[in-house]
Amino acid sequence: MSVRVTLSIATAQLAPVSDTPRLDAELLMAHALNIPREKLLMWALESETPDSFAPLLARRLSHEPVAYITGTRAFWSIELIVTPDVLVPRPDSETSIAAAVAHFGSVGPRTILDLGVGSGALLLAALTEWPLAHGLGVDRSPEALAVAHNNADALGLSDRARFQLGDWGAGLSDRYDLILCNPPYVETSAELDRQVADYEPAAALFAGADGLDDYRRLIPQLPDILTSKGIVALEIGHTQRAAVSAHAEAVGFQVTCRQDLGGRDRCLILAR
Repeated sequence: MSVRVTLSIATAQLAPVSDTPRLDAELLMAHALNIPREKLLMWALESETPDSFAPLLARRLSHEPVAYITGTRAFWSIELIVTPDVLVPRPDSETSIAAAVAHFGSVGPRTILDLGVGSGALLLAALTEWPLAHGLGVDRSPEALAVAHNNADALGLSDRARFQLGDWGAGLSDRYDLILCNPPYVETSAELDRQVADYEPAAALFAGADGLDDYRRLIPQLPDILTSKGIVALEIGHTQRAAVSAHAEAVGFQVTCRQDLGGRDRCLILAR
């Protein structure tokens, strides 16, 4: 069977599982053929479907995220290695990078801190944006730090990115021009899509009954590790603007909010 026909069948099968069934099918097929998706669409649609595609499709039909199946995910301007030890980087999180670019422009920050670095998505995207910057990624998960290390190596950023085990900003003494943070913010009672609930690390998702536990811990640490003209780009759940802003204002920050591409509140910008 040709790739073109297989993609049509797979798209129909994936429709109950995914909001992007055609894209999922194409990404899985490209992975099976070991070629970029663009080459698949331009040159390989009449090729014979490889035997390796069916097991990949079966995994996606079981709600496993495409990024865990292929082991990669595009984010901002970079391609990241992704494993089940880290959250799948999402387009919503690019809002924090866009906010930082709007603030710093081409000059950029010189020092960047990513609290809860996970795969390294935010830190490494920022370092790619500003070639003169250096950064530190902190995470409480050794497994996540290993993924971030691997991504820094793969992107040629190891000379500008450091990583260390830690609990948010506790014990840090340096100050940073840009602090990026995408903490857990899901309420423990929330019902999530199966591809999230069944596969992504719970410790990176859930933050107490109201989803604010980690904000309560990390926000009071931020004034002591931010430079006088620096900013914090802090991701939030789209209903949490007022609650998280109140915590930030209580420690002296001025707060503005940036929306994601869907028009939802997504990133708080904290400044002195």
